[in-house]
Amino acid sequence: MILKTILLNMIELAPTPAPTGIDSAGLANFLRAFFAPLFLVVVSVVALFFLFTREITRFVQFLILAIAIGVIFYVPNIIEVTAKAIAGALGIK
Repeated sequence: MILKTILLNMIELAPTPAPTGIDSAGLANFLRAFFAPLFLVVVSVVALFFLFTREITRFVQFLILAIAIGVIFYVPNIIEVTAKAIAGALGIK
């Protein structure tokens, strides 16, 4: 019984092999956290430029485009969900 306990503890303490390949689990979160503030600053500056030059039509067009790009940046898995929805609508499984 004691020998069995010692062997089981030794098996649990055995080192596990190092994972091979690149671990990209947090890559999307890192990129989102890095580029999101930069995106907001650029959108704000361009929007202010359109407002000060009184180009309301271009401002509205830019705002719609910025919202679409912002959704891609801020909503996780939006590309995968959209691709699956398009494939489902086309009848591809």
